[in-house]
Amino acid sequence: MASITHVAGYILQRCGDMTTMKMQKLAFYSQAHCLATRGYPLFPEDFQAWRGGPVSPALFNQHRGKFIIRKGELDSTITADEAQIVNEVVDRLAQLSGNQLSARTHSEDPWKNMREGLSPIEIGDRLISKESLQSYYSQHPVLG
Repeated sequence: MASITHVAGYILQRCGDMTTMKMQKLAFYSQAHCLATRGYPLFPEDFQAWRGGPVSPALFNQHRGKFIIRKGELDSTITADEAQIVNEVVDRLAQLSGNQLSARTHSEDPWKNMREGLSPIEIGDRLISKESLQSYYSQHPVLG
């Protein structure tokens, strides 16, 4: 199983330099797509419902303090099967900006449900469970 850092590195390898927000959201949608279509996680790390959308603290620690992350900054070693999953997501969503991807996550239940009761300015650290991703995106496909 890949790590989120390797998946993010592969996304950068495919797409080139990008904002950290966009990288986080493409990793999030890769995980959601894998759970919904394959029934298992792409990587073990979790996401939290931060005010800017889903964020993996493990990945955040790799790019803390940066706005742009550059191709080659993260290890991109993943299997061919893992690459296929990520490619499906990147091929459909990489043309969107980080802000557009974030806005999309804000309209979807896994993030919205974990933000319930929080003010828009609260950072938030509630876990978005893999089960909620699998359940929601099985009914509302990432690539739909």
